[in-house]
Amino acid sequence: MITKAELLKCSIDKFTQFGSKHVTLDELAHELGISKKTIYTFFDNKEDLVASSLESLLNEYKEDINRLINSNGKDPILCVILIYQRGFDYLKYFKPSFLFGLEKYYPKASQLFDDFVKELSNSIVFNLLRKAQEAGNIKKEVNIKLIVKIYFFRIDNLVFKEKNLFELYPKEELFEHLVIYNLKGIISNNYSNSYFE
Repeated sequence: MITKAELLKCSIDKFTQFGSKHVTLDELAHELGISKKTIYTFFDNKEDLVASSLESLLNEYKEDINRLINSNGKDPILCVILIYQRGFDYLKYFKPSFLFGLEKYYPKASQLFDDFVKELSNSIVFNLLRKAQEAGNIKKEVNIKLIVKIYFFRIDNLVFKEKNLFELYPKEELFEHLVIYNLKGIISNNYSNSYFE
């Protein structure tokens, strides 16, 4: 018998690769060697499955973020870099149709994603950058809230448009331009890290 965790793992793999609208419950059931009825023992409908799959993926990323912060907490700028570096690793598995499908067909899942992006940028990244500024590693005159809104809040918009940046540039180059170069402009002269040499 399949577990709920196995069903979620298979679902998120398929949804992110092909788009949630393009993967049917029949296809998932066939892939897992179960009946569609079995899926309904775990989830009320496809939207519930899509939302739960996305929530599982986001929770995995949140655990990664917490581990990164706990092991690098003395250097909040490095934490921001590592969080986005890990995020870019997750994003490479997403096809643009996945998020477009969420917005169009699965509002509950779309809201989960939007809430996560807001929490990541407006809370986690903001607090890390504020902590770095208080330590003197970011210039005093920098408006952290504005920096977060300009550079970190909607990175997903840049990478999930048609002809998205992941299709046009290597992941490493995007990371450098979207994260590292933007941080270089706000760090103070007394901050030193190999990312900025």
